[in-house]
Amino acid sequence: MFPFRVGQGYDVHQLVEGRPFWLGGILIPHTHGAKGHSDADVVCHVMCDALLGAANLRNIGYHFSDKDPQWKGVDSKILLAKVLEMIREKGYEVGNVDVTIVLQNPKLNPHIPAMKTCLAEVTGISEEDISIKATTSEHLGFVGREEGIAAHCVALIYKPGA
Repeated sequence: MFPFRVGQGYDVHQLVEGRPFWLGGILIPHTHGAKGHSDADVVCHVMCDALLGAANLRNIGYHFSDKDPQWKGVDSKILLAKVLEMIREKGYEVGNVDVTIVLQNPKLNPHIPAMKTCLAEVTGISEEDISIKATTSEHLGFVGREEGIAAHCVALIYKPGA
């Protein structure tokens, strides 16, 4: 068995007025926030999916169903921490994660350092191994119309000493 594995994640959420906007574990000041069963933090969600996929552990919805009331309104950092426990139970560690956020507004570059710091604390991964990038969709599609947010993530995991 090859000691390195790669997984990818993709998530979208509708943006609604008056909801807190959690992203990368931090609260972003904005008039709209992501709608979801949990706090709808798409960065945490795509990291979960990429890491779970790399470890062949299915996806975030399989482990944290939106039909299960225990996850209603949950802080997605808790979900991410649980995912790290799952992959570590299988003997894996995280090499790195690379996240791309697709959002028209607000501009995220000023918030990326705080996101990286927060996510490093939650996961035990070095900030150097957490890449977060933000882009727009050039006013195209649901993101361009500011109806939603999307995010992509690729993660590398490995078995130490293998």
